[in-house]
Amino acid sequence: MHRGVEAAAFTHGAGIYWNAPTREDDTNGQIALIERVAAGKYAGMVIAPDQSLALVTPVRRALARGLPIVIIGSPLLIPAGGKLFYILNNEEEGGRIAARRVALLLHGRGSVAVLGMNPDIAGIMVRARSFEQFLAENYPDIHVVDKRMGSFNVPHEQQVAEEVLKANPSLNAIVALMDATMRGALSTIDSNPAYRSVKVIGFDPGSTSFSSASLDSVIVQDMPEMGNRAINVILATRAGRTMPAQTVLEPMLVTRENRDSDKVRSWTSMDYRPGPFHLNWGTWH
Repeated sequence: MHRGVEAAAFTHGAGIYWNAPTREDDTNGQIALIERVAAGKYAGMVIAPDQSLALVTPVRRALARGLPIVIIGSPLLIPAGGKLFYILNNEEEGGRIAARRVALLLHGRGSVAVLGMNPDIAGIMVRARSFEQFLAENYPDIHVVDKRMGSFNVPHEQQVAEEVLKANPSLNAIVALMDATMRGALSTIDSNPAYRSVKVIGFDPGSTSFSSASLDSVIVQDMPEMGNRAINVILATRAGRTMPAQTVLEPMLVTRENRDSDKVRSWTSMDYRPGPFHLNWGTWH
């Protein structure tokens, strides 16, 4: 997202103030940042929320000040409209992608656990429901045998994964709905040879590599495009132009087979130096 934001800012000659709490679960820190920006002299605000409910009040206060706001990734419990815009990931399709991948891995039969469910983030719950619904409708011989809540705490997610693996010795796959959950599950599997046959499909990787043999694939959001569009929406709104209240972008499955493709590299590059929005790629290991 940083790369997309910087690219749009470079094109329009805009300055970017970029900040975040030091921890993903620091909701109070995110609220404080929103209120600080709302009280300042900014053209608009782009927010990647970690909470669907807790940010509603500070966002409404910022909107009341006339500040254009773009929410990216996962929605808040406020309808789009006025100066509130959404640029979202298609979470329903993300769930279907994960279900199709599980079906391919298990040849249509087996058991899977869904870890990292988080009711505080609306998009995660949508992808979980979509995953289960697609399996139930298309692959009735694949059973979700365990579901667990998730957190941003990797050691806690390791413990949860250990409990799930012990309770389900015939488990074939884990779908990890959050990055911390994916890292916790992989650490647990890699540390115990008895679990090595279990494959992991993850979402929203941070700096994940395919170094673990247990990581089958990850589902990524088009964050550069989200960032690019968010800045364009704010600046167009400030100029008086009408912009779509909501845009939904499609996610992508990344596997060992396509990880070095042009498209994957363009989505996952961490090179966010200012410059035109082009394919200035890093390396996906």
